[in-house]
Amino acid sequence: MLRITDTRTGHLAEIPSVRRHLLSICVHLPAGDAGIGMTDLRALLVGDVLARTAELHGLQSRTFLTAPDLPQEQAGALDRAMSALGIHPPATDGVHPLNGTLCAAADVHIHAYGTAAQDVAGGVRVEVGRAGPATGETGAPLLATGLLEAAVPAGSDPLAVRLLMLGHAHRAPVAVTGTALEAARRRLADWRQLVADWAQEPSRPVPADVLEHAHAVLADDLGVPAVLDALTTVATRTDVPAGAKFETFAFLDRVLGLDLAREVGHQHRTPL
Repeated sequence: MLRITDTRTGHLAEIPSVRRHLLSICVHLPAGDAGIGMTDLRALLVGDVLARTAELHGLQSRTFLTAPDLPQEQAGALDRAMSALGIHPPATDGVHPLNGTLCAAADVHIHAYGTAAQDVAGGVRVEVGRAGPATGETGAPLLATGLLEAAVPAGSDPLAVRLLMLGHAHRAPVAVTGTALEAARRRLADWRQLVADWAQEPSRPVPADVLEHAHAVLADDLGVPAVLDALTTVATRTDVPAGAKFETFAFLDRVLGLDLAREVGHQHRTPL
C-alpha cells in the first residue's frame, strides 16, 4: 500500500484509492505567460519518482502531462531537461483539459508550488515545493534553452540536480545554489566510485532490514530523503559485505534514478 499526503486535507491518502494494480499520475504544468521553470521540473521529477516507487511495490503506473502549448524552442528545452534529469517521459504530453479523459480519472494530481488550484473530480492533489535560487540570488525564471545549463556548471553531471532535489521532502522548498550542487556532485561521485569498487566483489543479497525500511519509508509519503540516509548508513556498515552494498545501491537506484552504477567496469582491481 502506498500513501501520500493530500495537500487539500493535510492527511495521508492511500493510492490507488481502490484495490487495483495500476496507479495513474497526472502532472500539471502551469499555463500562461510565466513559462516553465525549475519548480515545474521538480513536479515532473516527483511524478517520476512516484511512478518508480509504485513499480518497486509491484504496481503498474502511467504518467500523463498537462502542459501549455509551448513554443517549439521551450518544448524542446523541456524534453532535454527531462532527459538530462533522468525523468521518464510521460506517456502522453501536450495540451489536455483537466476534464479530459486522460487526467480526469487520475489517482494523483501533481502541481508545482504556486500554480493556480484546479478542481479535480477525484484523486489526491500533491503540491510540490518551490525549487530555485536561494533568496537574494538571481536565476532564470523561465525554461529557456539554457535553464538547466545555468543551474549546472559546465562539465558537471545534471543528475546532481536530481540528487539535490531528492534530498528534500517533496513538499519542502529546495534552494538550488552552487554550494548545494557541489555537495550533491561530490556525493554522487563518491557513491559511484564506491559502487564500482563493490561491484568487483561477490554478490550478496540486500540486507533484509534495509529492504524493509526502504519499502516502508517510500510507501509512507514518498520518503526519498530517508532512503538516501539509509544508503549513507549502509555504505559505512561493517556488518554488510561489499557485494550486499552493491546490490542495495543498485536496487534502490531503481527509484532514485541516479545512475549509481555508471563507473562499474571503468576501473581495474589494484594489483596485489
